[in-house]
Amino acid sequence: MKRLVDRLGKAFIRFCLLAMGGWATVAIFYSNLPDLIRPWVAGFFAIGSLLVLFGKYSTMRTRLGFLAAFALVLTWWLLMPPSNNRDWQPDLATLAWADIAGDRVTVHNIRNCDYRTETDFTVRHYDKTFNLSKLKGVDLFLVYWGSPKIAHTMMSFNFEGQGNVCFSIETRKEKGEDYSTIKGFFRQYEIIYVVADERDLVRLRTNYRDKGKGEDVYLYRLNASPEVARKVFLSYLGEVNRLKERPQWYNALTDNCTTSIRQHTMPYNPNARLDWRLIVNGYIDEMLYERKAIDTSLPFAELKKMSYINPKARAADKDPDFSQLIRVGLPGKEMKQ
Repeated sequence: MKRLVDRLGKAFIRFCLLAMGGWATVAIFYSNLPDLIRPWVAGFFAIGSLLVLFGKYSTMRTRLGFLAAFALVLTWWLLMPPSNNRDWQPDLATLAWADIAGDRVTVHNIRNCDYRTETDFTVRHYDKTFNLSKLKGVDLFLVYWGSPKIAHTMMSFNFEGQGNVCFSIETRKEKGEDYSTIKGFFRQYEIIYVVADERDLVRLRTNYRDKGKGEDVYLYRLNASPEVARKVFLSYLGEVNRLKERPQWYNALTDNCTTSIRQHTMPYNPNARLDWRLIVNGYIDEMLYERKAIDTSLPFAELKKMSYINPKARAADKDPDFSQLIRVGLPGKEMKQ
C-alpha cells in the first residue's frame, strides 16, 4: 500500500510538472515576443522541459532549474501590460465613456454601425443622456453561432421614452486579427465593453453574421427590481470608465461575456451561487429559469421558442422602432417603478 501511494504521488508530481511545462510553452508561443522567434523559444522550452523532467538529465537539480524557469515565464507573463494604443479594428477603435450626475447619465460614443454586410459597414457613434428614474427594463440576449452549449451574452437596459442601450463584453481585436479560444486564455486580447444601439449589436448578429444567414438570437426579460437594475447599470458604466483609463486583459475563462455579467450582478444577488452553466453558458437561460430570474409562466421549452427573435429582427431591419418590434409578443413583464 505504501509503495502504491508513493508511486501515485510521484505520478501526480510528474503530471503537475508536465502541465506547467505545457502551459509555459503555450504562453511563450502566444506572447508579445517578435513573431520570428516566438515558435523557436516555445519549442526550445518544450524540448528542454521534457529532457530535464523525464530524460536522462532528470535530477533534483534540473527539476529545480525547471521550476525557476517556469517562475520566470510566469512572472514575465503576469507583467505583460495591456494597452489601449493599438491599431484596432474600426468598429472597436472608439471607447465609450459616461458622465454620471445624480439621476442623469450621459453615455458618450454609443456605437451604431450602418451595416451592408458583416465586414462592410460605416462606423457611427452618438452621445445620449438617460434618466435613471426612467429605467424600466433589463433584458438578456443569448447569441448562438455553433454549438448549443456556448453562447455570447449581451445585456440591454430599456429607458421609458429614451430607448435602449446595449452592452456586449468582447475581445478588442486589432486589424487583421481573428478570435481564437486558445489565445483567449493567454493575454492576447484586451477586453472591451461595446456600448451600442440594439440596431447595431443585435441586428449585426441576426441579419449579417454567418454570410448573411445570421446567428440564432434569443431575448429574455430579466426579473429585476428598479433599484437593482439601476445599480447594475451604474456598475457597467463604472467599468466602462475604468477600462478607458486602465485597459484590462480578456480571459476566456475568468473575464468573458458571461462571468463579467455575474461580477456586475452578484453584489445585488447574495443568494447567487456558482453553477456549471456559467461556463457552459449556452444553458444559462435554463439556470435563470430555475432561479425564477426570467418569466416562468410558461414551460421552458415554450418560453425559449417565443424568445427567438431572428424573424422579427430581420423584418424590422433598419426600422427606427427596431427595439420595440423585436419585443412584440415577448414573454415577461417590464419591471414596475
